[in-house]
Amino acid sequence: MSLSRRSVLVGGATVSMTATLGACGREPGVDERSPAMDASTAEVRRGRLAFRPPEQPRAATGRTGTFAMSGGGGAPPAELHVPALDGREPLRLVVMLHGAGGVARSALDRLRGAADAHRLLVLAPKSTSTTWDVIGGGYGPDVRNLDRLLAELAAAYPLRGFTIGGFSDGASYALSLGIGNGDVFDSVIAFSPGFQAAGTTNGRPDFFVSHGTADRVLPIDRCSRRIVPALEDAGYDVTYHEFDGGHVVPEPVRDEAVAWLDAR
Repeated sequence: MSLSRRSVLVGGATVSMTATLGACGREPGVDERSPAMDASTAEVRRGRLAFRPPEQPRAATGRTGTFAMSGGGGAPPAELHVPALDGREPLRLVVMLHGAGGVARSALDRLRGAADAHRLLVLAPKSTSTTWDVIGGGYGPDVRNLDRLLAELAAAYPLRGFTIGGFSDGASYALSLGIGNGDVFDSVIAFSPGFQAAGTTNGRPDFFVSHGTADRVLPIDRCSRRIVPALEDAGYDVTYHEFDGGHVVPEPVRDEAVAWLDAR
């Protein structure tokens, strides 16, 4: 089943998104317990990125192909795929996030086959722990690492848009960061998410969400069938695809997500 719906934003609806969208029995929290926290640290603790997209695409200075990109502040290396830079239109940067216990390459491989034809620069960070920071108790090192990676790539490549996406825990983290940083990301792709834990709301990104009706890891009734209506009630534009299957990303669903990006 595929559908696209735009709901009317009700005044004040977005302020309670964190409480509304928690799902699948997990209650990730934002740790703001330190009274000595400076302004930048407080923003990180809410999941806010300092990075902002440049007003104009930069000239290309970086290499192309598939390669590793060093992490900052002790973070693990990220994986990157950059299509050929041949004077054509700028690239769309897509951040892809792995699931719990996953590796950067698995997230990269979900879109790498479509990257060249669709002009996608795909960045796949590795979480600093076994999964993303907010799931372990609060935003912090993964937000800082992504901030640095985005700034480096925007300085080295001509970019025309920013998307964040992922699978499973990566999809939950993509929803969380996308809602909180819609002034950076214009679109979010969530393959089989479990929850969202946005510490704030900014901007109006659009969403593509998919989920298998036979998912036993993150059951659809407790997850996307709660998340999607809450997003719509808050006024976001959501394209939602339910499919017959489990905790996977079928190739036709991936292709639909890429086509959705192309249509933007």
